[in-house]
Amino acid sequence: MPPSRLLECSQIRSRIGLSTRPRQQRLSPRIYRTSDVARAGNVHPNTVRLYEAWGYIPAAQRAANGYRIFTAYHLDQIRVVRLVLRLSWVSGPIRAAALEVIACSAAGDVTTAQAEADRLQVLLAAEQAQAEAALRAVEAWTTDNVPAGDAPPEDSPAVLSISRAARLLGVSVDVLRGWERNGLIEVPRHPANGYRQYGPPQIARLRVIRTLRRARYSTMAILRMLRRLEAGQTNDIRAALDTPDPDDDIQYVTDRWLSTLAEMRAALDDLRALLAAMRAASPD
Repeated sequence: MPPSRLLECSQIRSRIGLSTRPRQQRLSPRIYRTSDVARAGNVHPNTVRLYEAWGYIPAAQRAANGYRIFTAYHLDQIRVVRLVLRLSWVSGPIRAAALEVIACSAAGDVTTAQAEADRLQVLLAAEQAQAEAALRAVEAWTTDNVPAGDAPPEDSPAVLSISRAARLLGVSVDVLRGWERNGLIEVPRHPANGYRQYGPPQIARLRVIRTLRRARYSTMAILRMLRRLEAGQTNDIRAALDTPDPDDDIQYVTDRWLSTLAEMRAALDDLRALLAAMRAASPD
């Protein structure tokens, strides 16, 4: 073909948005193997196959030999999954929103995934605020500056039965028994009939326990804190609530809830940045 004709073809292809690179030099989209995706997510290859079966990553195409063919989007998606799973330890709305991020991004809807990540940010901020408020309630209790909420009615006796204490605190009788059984509180008994007697000190202590439990602190974290307070160690309530005993056989994320929330916020920041990059790289 004459050089002038080659130039004309190149100009036409450029105007309609096609590559002007000679056919044999055109770049094809890079493809990846299962091991590549596993490396990107720092997981075993079998985990990649499991995520595909669960719908956490898009279904891979197959080569003529039956091997899976992955794309760069799969690499990003498994990074999304790994970050989201660090946010899904908490049940309820946080877990639901976290899993919705996976579902939307796996379906290619990064915009909705970003909206769910924004909702996660709001939910997680509320969890942190509640955890910090509970910590302040404990600090107030240790300095005898106990909030006045849940005060017994004026006509109530100074000592309450377990049923009246439960109604006052808005919990069940079984919950109060469970807290006692787990060592969070010792309740004096009537010398004649053996019934539990909840006086002002027990109600104040139970109020603090209830506040911490509603803020998702674990029973073990609360017990650890109470034992330190009883030993006169009142100088660092935060550390008492947030530092598990290294000899504990089993540890839960709520055993170090304040640190867990901070780690979840960091993971969420990384997730939002990754989704933004995925959206910027996706075609309109």
